[in-house]
Amino acid sequence: NPAGWNNIFGFRPSFGRVPKLPEFDVFGQQLGVEGPMARSAADLAQLLAIQGGHDRRSPLSLGEDPSGLAHPLEPPRRGLRIGWLGSLEGHLALESGVTEVCEDALQTLVALGCEVEPARLGFDAERLWQAWIVLRSMLAGGALSAHYLDPKRRDLLKPEAVWEVEQGLRRNAHDIYRASVARSDWYRAALSLFERYDILALPSAQVFPFDLSSNWPSEIAGRAMDTYHRWMEVVIPATMAGLPAASVPAGFGGARGLPMGLQLIGKPRGDLQVLQLAHAYDRASDWVRRAPPPEPLD
Repeated sequence: NPAGWNNIFGFRPSFGRVPKLPEFDVFGQQLGVEGPMARSAADLAQLLAIQGGHDRRSPLSLGEDPSGLAHPLEPPRRGLRIGWLGSLEGHLALESGVTEVCEDALQTLVALGCEVEPARLGFDAERLWQAWIVLRSMLAGGALSAHYLDPKRRDLLKPEAVWEVEQGLRRNAHDIYRASVARSDWYRAALSLFERYDILALPSAQVFPFDLSSNWPSEIAGRAMDTYHRWMEVVIPATMAGLPAASVPAGFGGARGLPMGLQLIGKPRGDLQVLQLAHAYDRASDWVRRAPPPEPLD
């Protein structure tokens, strides 16, 4: 969300590309990653070359030398096949205008010689979400449990943090194992998708930036959000498979003409190809040099 909503570029690298430090649990935390944001895809690559690499304190960090990412990004080959996942066949609630902005952005990729076509996830999206919920509550809830269990500090936690801890406390080993199996099944399904497509595409968010007076969207397009983070479900496919993904500026839309981003998701360890495509898109578009229309003064 941050990159897409600020009309800049963001990059979620492959899991392990950037060491996660400091961490109390250096083995179990396998959802979140660290990655750069920048005003150009070339700068993303430069930043990632600095951030990446192996660190012995982070045992799951990759041993590959990231310095090659600092070289000028070559254009991607013509004919890249991009699978547009859209709303996951209606599973995702999307604010009016999100689809249109992203599909317009995809036309820039078509002009670059890419082949874009609608794609199906080929996996039960609700099963994937529920698996993420379990793993998220295990990790986030576990990390916050010391505060929750201390009566003096519990009241300092936000309601959403309390919810995560309490969800985690309800889980058992079978729940966690089943969620991990679902995640593994999704990874295998993603590999099948990449037999047909080089890149998968999704919106970077399900809603345009919302007012600060709201903690989170409780409803999108008439559909109630059943958790405080359901409105961010669109980022789960890349997260759960540990795939590299760039968020590129897609344009402005919605009732207030606010920024939206487009996710370009690559194959496992396909960071360079994603960055190359993002760079080509950057050079062919000029969204970072534009601003949304000013809002009228009250």
